[in-house]
Amino acid sequence: VQLQASGGGLVQAGGSLRLSCAASGSSIEDLNIGWFRQAPGKEREGVSCIESADGTTYYADSVKGRFTISSDNAKNTVYLQMNSLKPEDTAVYYCAAVGQQILGVLIMNAPDVMDYWGKGTQVTVSS
Repeated sequence: VQLQASGGGLVQAGGSLRLSCAASGSSIEDLNIGWFRQAPGKEREGVSCIESADGTTYYADSVKGRFTISSDNAKNTVYLQMNSLKPEDTAVYYCAAVGQQILGVLIMNAPDVMDYWGKGTQVTVSS
């Protein structure tokens, strides 16, 4: 499975970005996909994930109400819509995938369970 994350950039506080995670080598319908981020000097943290079996979504408390994860099976792509961005959202964002047997509650708290990782995309939010 290969994952390609894109859509990062520089945005002012309050602005929006949409990240994309395009998968190849497997259908996202067979995978649970997570978005993670890592800021300088900090550990990688779970931002959001979606379970393909029933579409259940999870969000970190810090992004609830501002970020939305979604999937487009026809495009084999998962998106992360990020609104009302804050400077503290600045980080490298990664998408990752794992089989359906690994549930979202574990994905959000243990990034090491993910089997496949894409290269990160930088998100910088200026104040």
